Amino acid sequence: MAAGFTAGAVLGGLLTGAVSWRWAFFINVVVAVAVIAIAPFVLREPAAGKRPKLDVPGAITITVALVALVFGIDTAGHNGWAHPGTWGPILAALILFAVFLKIEGRVKEPLVAPSLLKRSNIGWGNTAGLLAFGTFTSLVFLLTLYLQEVLGYTAITAGLILGVLGIGTVIGGLVAPRIIGRTNPKAAIVIGLVVQAVATAPLAFAGESRAWLVPLLILTFVGGIANLVAIVGYTVTSTAGVPSDKQGLATGLVTMSQQVGIALGTPVMSAIATGMVAATLLPGLQLAIGVNAAVALGAAILLAIFLRLPGPAAAAEAPAERSGTAA
Repeated sequence: MAAGFTAGAVLGGLLTGAVSWRWAFFINVVVAVAVIAIAPFVLREPAAGKRPKLDVPGAITITVALVALVFGIDTAGHNGWAHPGTWGPILAALILFAVFLKIEGRVKEPLVAPSLLKRSNIGWGNTAGLLAFGTFTSLVFLLTLYLQEVLGYTAITAGLILGVLGIGTVIGGLVAPRIIGRTNPKAAIVIGLVVQAVATAPLAFAGESRAWLVPLLILTFVGGIANLVAIVGYTVTSTAGVPSDKQGLATGLVTMSQQVGIALGTPVMSAIATGMVAATLLPGLQLAIGVNAAVALGAAILLAIFLRLPGPAAAAEAPAERSGTAA
């Protein structure tokens, strides 16, 4: 994942600068076709047992809810938070989220099992993932605007600069297991988010001078390491102590929290950045980056207080069940 981010930042800048920004979308089609063609020959799965049924009502409801929420937030960025077109979709999204939870409590094979969300490590763990992805992917968006619109760098140069951040995420993925081994997954999440916030906060004061480039490279590199430490920590936390027959649901929650964080982070920060009336884009970007750092720090504090890891007995439940099944 981290290597993909790094390659994407660099190649995205190259494609935009050398060809067209539209190729940032076209290239996904090429990659998808290649994966579809190659996957059957290189991927092997064990014989599948009973296949779960797709929770169609739940899938439709959560999709429409997220679209409505993003649309409302995006409208706020263009027309302000007082506009009726802002709160109408947001209120509709909140209602649909409530309907989604109701559906999940009734269907036999839900997308999200409410019983899992009641576990502290899963509920709070996925909250950590949502915020970790939401803050850092939106920070990349804000920094892209800063590099190109404020400092005047080309798309290619901006992509190469953000590639340094990507290298940090690769290193973060490598050191995270060691940090977790010496402490625990909760500590990795909290430490990662705190360091991410500390690395992000100075960028809220970035000015129009290109002298800010070197501090930006250092801070985003450190922030990238910290963000991946938090992400690995939340992945471990959100699947710990889950019985083997629920591991698929727990893993699905991990993926969903990632996607929701990515989907919501950028429009929220974009609305903050563009909602500030100023002669230039810089004050709005500074405000959004400051809010981004505050969210990361606030998340770390909440998780330090409320996140509870499963005890030794619960953590051993899944391995014990697998052993019993094998026997």
